[in-house]
Amino acid sequence: MIDPITTQRLFHQGIYIAIAMVILFLQLMPLSPSAGHFPGPDLTLALTLAWVLRRPEYVPALSIVAIFLLQDMMFMRPPGLWTLLVLVGTEFLRARESSLRDLTFVLEWLVVAGVLCAMVLANRLVHALVMIPQPGLGTELLRMLMTLLAYPVVVAATRFGIGLKRAAIGEVDALGHRR
Repeated sequence: MIDPITTQRLFHQGIYIAIAMVILFLQLMPLSPSAGHFPGPDLTLALTLAWVLRRPEYVPALSIVAIFLLQDMMFMRPPGLWTLLVLVGTEFLRARESSLRDLTFVLEWLVVAGVLCAMVLANRLVHALVMIPQPGLGTELLRMLMTLLAYPVVVAATRFGIGLKRAAIGEVDALGHRR
């Protein structure tokens, strides 16, 4: 029999993967007649960053790699580059989750903005170094801005829709392990 903590982690990991797959499905559908004029946010990235800062144990690195590698393939990006940058960014945040737990939401948002800026800059730098054609700088900056603006909405949706909140300081699970 599986213990309740493992069941809860697997359940939330399944929810995360299901939401990411629904977002991917919706991004692949031609829903808007004005597609291509105004870049939308990267909701999967916003979701991943929000979940890593709320409950990092629910979003293992393997799930992040699988989802973003699938996105790389579907959106015809260089396979693995954006996946690697997202993994590095999320692991950076995961390592600092306990210290970021005490921050206000605005400061958390600024930290996420810094990580996202570093990821976009590194992506553009690698593309320039290996001379891969890349979208215009304005388009990428606008997508980054839209993702940052969508981040509070994603956090609110996961908090009030799914009930995913930060672990309290000193909170322990059923086995006495600190979260």
